[in-house]
Amino acid sequence: MYRILLFLIFIYGNIRGMQFHTKEDVPRLYHPRFLMYEEPYNIEFKYHNYEQMSRFLRATSLRFQNLTALYSIGKSVKGRDLWVMVVSSSPYEHMIGKPDVKYIANIHGNEAVGRELMLHLIHFLVTSYGSDAYITWLLDNTRIHILPSMNPDGFEVSKEGRCDGGQGRYNARGFDLNRNFPDYFKQNNKKSQPETEAVKEWVSKIQFVLSGSLHGGALVASYPFDNTPNSLFQSFTSTPSVSPDDDVFQHLSLTYSRNHGSMYQGLPCSPSQPAFKRGITNGAEWYPLTGGMQDFNYVWNGCMEITLELSCCKYPPAADLPHYWAENRASLIKFLAEAHRGVHGFVIDENGNPIERASVKVKSRDVSFSTTKYGEFWRILLPGVYKLEVFSNGYVPREVEFVVIEQHPTLLNVTLYSVKRQYDDENGSVLYNGNIGGRPYPHRDHTLHYRPQSGINTAADANNGIFSSISNGFNNFVTNLFG
Repeated sequence: MYRILLFLIFIYGNIRGMQFHTKEDVPRLYHPRFLMYEEPYNIEFKYHNYEQMSRFLRATSLRFQNLTALYSIGKSVKGRDLWVMVVSSSPYEHMIGKPDVKYIANIHGNEAVGRELMLHLIHFLVTSYGSDAYITWLLDNTRIHILPSMNPDGFEVSKEGRCDGGQGRYNARGFDLNRNFPDYFKQNNKKSQPETEAVKEWVSKIQFVLSGSLHGGALVASYPFDNTPNSLFQSFTSTPSVSPDDDVFQHLSLTYSRNHGSMYQGLPCSPSQPAFKRGITNGAEWYPLTGGMQDFNYVWNGCMEITLELSCCKYPPAADLPHYWAENRASLIKFLAEAHRGVHGFVIDENGNPIERASVKVKSRDVSFSTTKYGEFWRILLPGVYKLEVFSNGYVPREVEFVVIEQHPTLLNVTLYSVKRQYDDENGSVLYNGNIGGRPYPHRDHTLHYRPQSGINTAADANNGIFSSISNGFNNFVTNLFG
């Protein structure tokens, strides 16, 4: 009887001492083993090493599971994860009909500002959703993928306060990752690195519409092409290498520059560096380079990427980070919203089924892009009248005229009709719906790589020999001075 009485007293004491949590306390009980809810969710203006960055990303993904998803696209030479965080109201699933966009920072390990700005951007997006109408609209209609550090190994050996130099620029094997991608204009014989391979596989799986690559060492928005067919002493030419979408690339660059705190002024970082009119430049006009990431994204994958040089000092003191965040916050957000400009739609067959990897191209703009497994496509275009060329193996090609306006993107759905192919035994011609004629489109990969105008020498052997060695050596010197 005595033991029963003690047990009842014990139970009563626990009930009296129990605190019933209100609705506001629920987040603090979520995943209690992590203790992350004991402190406010914030991000300091300091440089975060790999472990600190990883901890912040994991904490964010656990705290904002309805807005974020964290995944790794691969590992660096030294085994560090290449973390990507998706920020969207649909973080785990693709939103059909809505674009995927991305930012990649810290491809050069000693260019550290962009890396920190990406962490602050993630924090700003998730804490503004639901209270800021523009951010809420952006996350409801876009999937934003953020890779804060493509070169975590290089960052770990870089030194805060060093504005110039190459320490930490390269990966752990000494390769410049922004010279390590396939290049259309010249053969790139540099051995592909694990960080590069991870990005190449990543962008082959997701049809990104828009991308920004964040650098440091200058203050300018640079757009394709980065390379040029001219090889002999190319660094002295200062000639633009104009892409088929030059008008769009200039617009995208100006969108960033105009919304930036000071980039649009175009002031040089030092007397030895050039000034940039309106804060933008064609990449090759600034200085040509082989194996750059932005040209690869554009030519091989149809993704419009520009390079954003965000600070004159590559690795400025942490005390300067609030200034860089204030200068870049609006431009980082406005730039991503440009994915909702131009034309978008679906390619389907006569039965209403989506056609995956159909090749889509705006006529006279000879860089194609592909449809997703849902038949979706997007293309950023300025207001005007255009023609869309669509083809896929086994279907009759189509050309459709459409209009783009300023106020909102144009929705354009295209139906392709299947054909029966029958080769003529005598001349190898093809029968299309009973009409004999040559094949309108020869068989080719799902992506049409950009082809310069006929007569321009793009052969790999044009890049060999002593003159190429002298030119490449000079290029390496120039690029160590800038981003």
